[in-house]
Amino acid sequence: MPAYLDNSATTQERPEVTEAVMDAVKNAWGNPSSLHRMGMETEKKMKAWRRTAASVTGAAEEEIYFTSGGTESDNTAIFGACGALKRAGRHIITTSIEHHAVLECCRRLEEEGFEVTRIDPGSDGVVSADAVKAALREDTILVSVMHVNNETGAIQPVKEIGEALRHRDHILFHCDAVQSYGKIPLPVKEYGIDALSASGHKIHGPKGVGLLYVSREKRIVPLLCGGGQERGMRSGTENVPGIAGFVRAAQLAQEEMQENLQHVSALRTRLKEGILQEIPDVRINGPEDDLCLPYILNVSFMGTRAEVLLHMLEQDGIYVSTGSACSSRSNKKGSYVLRAMGLSPEETEGAVRFSFSCLNTEAEIDETLARLKDAVTKNRKMLSLTGKSGRKR
Repeated sequence: MPAYLDNSATTQERPEVTEAVMDAVKNAWGNPSSLHRMGMETEKKMKAWRRTAASVTGAAEEEIYFTSGGTESDNTAIFGACGALKRAGRHIITTSIEHHAVLECCRRLEEEGFEVTRIDPGSDGVVSADAVKAALREDTILVSVMHVNNETGAIQPVKEIGEALRHRDHILFHCDAVQSYGKIPLPVKEYGIDALSASGHKIHGPKGVGLLYVSREKRIVPLLCGGGQERGMRSGTENVPGIAGFVRAAQLAQEEMQENLQHVSALRTRLKEGILQEIPDVRINGPEDDLCLPYILNVSFMGTRAEVLLHMLEQDGIYVSTGSACSSRSNKKGSYVLRAMGLSPEETEGAVRFSFSCLNTEAEIDETLARLKDAVTKNRKMLSLTGKSGRKR
């Protein structure tokens, strides 16, 4: 029985979303910037989709911008904020466990003369709000903290951070919500979030489309220049079918949020308890359940190599990951997130991420547990015979 448990990397597009995409391909192929009737009809649909996206996000229509995905949204928010606020200062606060789309922006800004403070998490993967507040300076202009970590599921204290920044007009608070958007509540106004990034393919929508929310009380400099689409924030002809699919996926996620949460929570608990009962010498990486997104379970299997486990499970039709899909091919030292949490090399090397969706079933979890137990036993036996160097003792 195949079991796809790598939903934090990408999700299967739902039939309702595909239907919305195909309807736009067939019936909304006019350029929304054109002045003739076909263009104006597409523009009318774009306005309706923007209203829906704004409603799901808890924002006003004029605060919603469609992008190519989470990476572009992160880049636009970070570079755009620094471009708009650099006269007020050049200090940025972020965390050491952000997605590379944030970390690489900060690294480049350092090369341009900005100073970046990176806050490490505790051993549970949660960053302290007090540590973020303590790092604030007179010249701080940007704070970027993710809502949910993509490897451990740790929920970060963005509400506390937002409250601390609420009356600091010269600071923009950006939140990468790619892993949490549509899965758990995130009221941007209540939390004091000035800019938020989301991506379609994490919520059963199309790839190559995302969302950027920017509060109308804040200003950022556009990253892309050209024809002035998206009210000048994101030039380039809009991906109309992608936007139609993204909005439909976001709408479904919002409508089914509580139902989906209960479903994946039960699946996560089933797998977690099964692992703890059936497989010895393991470590659950992340905070207690109430501080963890139930869509993610990160487990270290001591005495194994996660990459080997991944391929052993793949042969049985079970798909998991060793961490972020965006860095897995180039990561030679293991997860930087788990290292920042203080995990040992052995714990990092044996860490596997299971990530769930509303499409997964209990039968898939049971099959995964059975195959996993066998794979871990075989991998440990193999490593005990060969040693970590691969040479027989």
